[in-house]
Amino acid sequence: MKLPKLYAIVDTSCFVAGGSSRSTVVDYARELATGGATLIQYRNKAGSARTMLSDARRIKEVVGEAVILIMNDRADLCTAAGYRGIHVGQDDLSPEGARTVIGPARILGVSTHNLEQVREADVGPADYIAFGPIFATRSKQKPDPVVGVEGLRAARLATGKPLVAIGGITRANARSVVDAGADSVAMIADLLVSPRQSAEEVLRLLA
Repeated sequence: MKLPKLYAIVDTSCFVAGGSSRSTVVDYARELATGGATLIQYRNKAGSARTMLSDARRIKEVVGEAVILIMNDRADLCTAAGYRGIHVGQDDLSPEGARTVIGPARILGVSTHNLEQVREADVGPADYIAFGPIFATRSKQKPDPVVGVEGLRAARLATGKPLVAIGGITRANARSVVDAGADSVAMIADLLVSPRQSAEEVLRLLA
């Protein structure tokens, strides 16, 4: 598969802290899509299955079929919401288990944090591999060790699958990440303010 340059992540924890409603999450996804984001991951680590499914379906309604929607962690909700794929971490459902649930047609992504995990994912059922954190990040309470741009270059050599760089990526450093071998850059924090304009600017920088 060919990944778009921007892998936008809608992380609900970024909104809950401010007391925002779920409509803000949906509106945010709409703004990202309006700005040109064609791949969006819905990530909710704390919500109930009912809330997650509701959010996921509403996001799909507002962004339309032109956007590839990825569910974080939950293979069951991926299929229930009609999402195009799922992304799993090292401590989530195994890639093999996820593939069993979602079937052969949906997209499967897996997070990796070192070269051993990259090589394992390379021979597994994942369609793409996320690698990081490239830089220091605040999106996780207990992040894995920073791998840096040199680590990303090594990961590029270790797999022929599409590679998503994640962790601390901003407009200031995104170009260097792509130049190091990433097919796509995952972003959370740097898209939060003025998401439409931010997405547009990232896509211009990476064109």
